[in-house]
Amino acid sequence: MCGIVGAMAQRQVQNILLEGLKRLEYRGYDSAGMAILDDQATLNRTRAMGKVAALEDKLLESALSGHAGIAHTRWATHGRPSEHNAHPHQSGDKLAVVHNGIIENFEAIKESLEGEGYVFTSETDTEVIAHLLAREFDKTGDLLEAVQNIVSGLDGAYALGVIHADQPDTLIGARKGSPLVVGVGIEEAFLASDPLALLQVTDRFIYLQEGDVVRLRHQGNIQVFDHAGEQVSREITKFEHGDGAASKGNYRHFMLKEIHEQASVIAATLEGRLSDHHVFPRCFGADADDMLSHVKNIQIVACGTSYHAGLVARYWIEKLAGIPTQVEVASEYRYREVVVPEGTLFVTLSQSGETADTLAALRYAASKGGYLASLAICNVPGSSLVRESDLCLMTHAGPEIGVASTKAFTSQLISMMLLTLALRNVKQGDDDVQADIVKALRALPGLFEKGLAMDGAIEKLSAAFAEKHHALFLGRGPMFPIALEGALKLKEISYIHAEAYPAGELKHGPLALVDADMPVIAVAPNDELLEKLKSNLQEVRARGGELFVFADEHVSFKEDDHVHVMRLPAVDEHVAPLLYTLPLQLLSYHVAVLKGTDVDQPRNLAKSVTVE
Repeated sequence: MCGIVGAMAQRQVQNILLEGLKRLEYRGYDSAGMAILDDQATLNRTRAMGKVAALEDKLLESALSGHAGIAHTRWATHGRPSEHNAHPHQSGDKLAVVHNGIIENFEAIKESLEGEGYVFTSETDTEVIAHLLAREFDKTGDLLEAVQNIVSGLDGAYALGVIHADQPDTLIGARKGSPLVVGVGIEEAFLASDPLALLQVTDRFIYLQEGDVVRLRHQGNIQVFDHAGEQVSREITKFEHGDGAASKGNYRHFMLKEIHEQASVIAATLEGRLSDHHVFPRCFGADADDMLSHVKNIQIVACGTSYHAGLVARYWIEKLAGIPTQVEVASEYRYREVVVPEGTLFVTLSQSGETADTLAALRYAASKGGYLASLAICNVPGSSLVRESDLCLMTHAGPEIGVASTKAFTSQLISMMLLTLALRNVKQGDDDVQADIVKALRALPGLFEKGLAMDGAIEKLSAAFAEKHHALFLGRGPMFPIALEGALKLKEISYIHAEAYPAGELKHGPLALVDADMPVIAVAPNDELLEKLKSNLQEVRARGGELFVFADEHVSFKEDDHVHVMRLPAVDEHVAPLLYTLPLQLLSYHVAVLKGTDVDQPRNLAKSVTVE
């Protein structure tokens, strides 16, 4: 995801914009740029490939002066990473625009504009916005009106920042499907993709709503207009928490903080990537549209928690997209002779992008050849995995400090569902199933907030595990990998030996372990395998096992002294693995606290495994 910063200030804005870009570097980008209107209302622009530091070096040689400007970090979707594709984009020498998102109908617009004589100097979808605005400004003479007139013709997602030399006291912002906030200063006003970009100048923000257009003027004048063009009042919110990603804040441990951040992380991972009915394929990269149409097989490679995300994705991809999918532990994949089926997409998942075994597997796959393309699902922009893959999708989980992955896992699951829906769309176009899942994805942040209300009850439940030495986790279908993840979390931070099995495998061996001292944890969403799961759990009760069941609120489970049921909000079965991850994370956390282990830095483990 790229980043926008804009400023209309009493002071020179170059350094404000530059600091804002630095604070957005976590979002992922390949180039950066800035455009400022000087005191003579001349538009000046500087762009650079690579890091914000490269842009800063250019500005040290030739500074941009002025009180109004826009800046941007770009992650390539349309057109390769290059300086001429970097933002801001101009039309002529008076108008500049920065843009986050994807314009799906840009090719048709571009063809029309070229027919009118407009010359394109980039390969991006954003440049069509610049030329549309320039054409409309010539008609109206007003930048606000020009923006309002052209946005209805843009299909896709966008956040915009626009300046024009003929109206040097005006900065326009607009949003649809991609975030944009207004920073409220003292006789100054700012734009950004994220409040973190502006905390050096203000802690007061207006969160623009879908379809809003905002006009910022000198002296801090701010006017917001809704999608119908009516001026509206939007609440000013004080940002209370600062940019405290490296601080536990009011939480006892980073892990608990990161568990509670998952609702906002889900929203961040989805931002700008969904229409009302489908996923924008170009969120995976500039060549994704064509590449996805040629995918016939998928090979997923990952380690640890990321491997579990891949296992869930296999169920999704095969059921929803009808594409054969293999999932393998990276350290095993790289040491066997691999047969690559035609049209195979090689997918890696890694929080850090520096996991040694996963990187080595990617390099091994590249050396073997035969793969259609490689796709990295990653949380760290600029990491080795991202740089060496053909395509990537940044998860936007933000810094994760706790060794036991929580929000990074959730964001990987979201990312893999986005891939699944993109593949389904390529195969058969929009349909009701996709639309229903998109709706369910949008509802997930709210469901996570409801799920977090279980925290107190799970804390009480955890007392039953404090003196235990073993635990068994059960699930069926896509919930089996969630059981694997729950077992991994418990063993990682509480040091209790925990195993996970498909519930149907109980009678093939694991049932021998079940007794009164072996707690059995089951995940039971309201899906097609529910009744079979219930039968499996009866096998546990018949052997004297103590059951802890996390179940859909509408599922009937008989409770007694040895059957404990925790109710989760009803959720669409396709996204149920995401929600059912939450209580297992909370359970492992509270058990570890009771046992007095080092929750954030468990023994023998490291956050980023950069050695084999």
